[in-house]
Amino acid sequence: MKHMTLISLCCLALVTGAHAAEPTVPAGWTTAAVRDEIKPQFAFKAKGGADGQGAFVIRADAREGLDGCWTKTFSVTGGRHYRFEAFFRATNVALPRRSVVPRLLWQDAAGRQVPSDEPTVSGYLVSKGKPMAPPEFPTTKAARADGWIEISDTYLAPSKATQAKVELHLQWAPRAEVQWSKVSLAEVAPPAPRVARLATVHFRPRGGKTAEDNCRFFVPLLAEAARQKADLVVLGEILPSANLGKTTEEAAEPVPGPSTKFFGTLARQHNFYIVFSLDERVGHLIYNTAVLIGPDGRLAGKYRKVSLPRQEVEAGVAPGADYPVFQTRFGKVGMMICYDGFFPEPARELAKRGAEVIAWPVWGCNPLLARARACENNVYLVSSTYEDVSRNWMISAVFDRSGEPIAQAKEWGTVAVAEVDLNKRTMWNFLGDFGAQVPRHRPIVDSREK
Repeated sequence: MKHMTLISLCCLALVTGAHAAEPTVPAGWTTAAVRDEIKPQFAFKAKGGADGQGAFVIRADAREGLDGCWTKTFSVTGGRHYRFEAFFRATNVALPRRSVVPRLLWQDAAGRQVPSDEPTVSGYLVSKGKPMAPPEFPTTKAARADGWIEISDTYLAPSKATQAKVELHLQWAPRAEVQWSKVSLAEVAPPAPRVARLATVHFRPRGGKTAEDNCRFFVPLLAEAARQKADLVVLGEILPSANLGKTTEEAAEPVPGPSTKFFGTLARQHNFYIVFSLDERVGHLIYNTAVLIGPDGRLAGKYRKVSLPRQEVEAGVAPGADYPVFQTRFGKVGMMICYDGFFPEPARELAKRGAEVIAWPVWGCNPLLARARACENNVYLVSSTYEDVSRNWMISAVFDRSGEPIAQAKEWGTVAVAEVDLNKRTMWNFLGDFGAQVPRHRPIVDSREK
């Protein structure tokens, strides 16, 4: 019996370094840790994994702070695109986004970091005057029905790279185990751009007497946005009732309703998405609701304002309680409304749920907060405000992922459009692709987070 136990243990050997003596470990794979004292245990299951072809196992004991990885170096040709893919299944890992982490390092033949070819905000880690290519952090995708979770991304290898070192980590997860499977780095065709033309309208409706009057003011402005080939057009807050002198109760209407129908006709005519907000009535409740009208003219989604200023509270407006994100033909869109922008949580929740663009009808706000919401979440933000530029307050603009306004409508009755490629990464000083690192490095603020 003891003899059989020893044989079984040999089939699933725990290893702590190179694998010359372990025949079941695939060629080229080894293990590593920054320090031996924080090294977890490693094993290879020859018949495990998502496809039954093997699983690289990392186990942590009860100690805090353990961190180790399986690693292999793949040959690459600089200037070509490569797709990384791996699957994992974790046990007793409280927060996989922080603890189950793959990393790619671009290297030359001697294993040294190579220069970067990509433009940055202001350069990376510099060696001999040259910005160096930072590590890559592939992003987590949806789980399969069998529980295995994909992590993948496509990258352009720096021109000087001849190899890519792949690391598959388990870190900071006591009594946990992760199995890595189906790990590959293969050359692929360059990905197609994912272009979106984001538009803001700078206009304050005045002189109307009805909600329909207010809506009609925007007909020529939407025609101008169509002339500029916009994909998404953001309009103002509580647009149907703005400056009409009506109470919230008098202004409230259903969604879908008259205003969404009016703009639905225009969205269908011009083949683009429209966002604005209005007072929505639901039974005895009234919400400040942003609506996303699709190019088919139908309601594609809505968001109820969560952060209410005192004026809306005093008017009996009810707060929303969710941060939905909607798939459009060009990417994922979230919405927030005015006072939401004064707080980091709404934009952060939208980004956590996959928003690539945040549409923001906003009566007024500090433009520094607009910049912060965009750059801290690595999203494009499109604002439409009723503030005059002379007030040096909120602006109607498209903000890029670094928080810079890349298009602004300054004059009343004007439209500004920015064309962006949602597949093009934004590279930051020293960090590289900050957007890919946010999920890995974002602090834990709620123990219930999954």
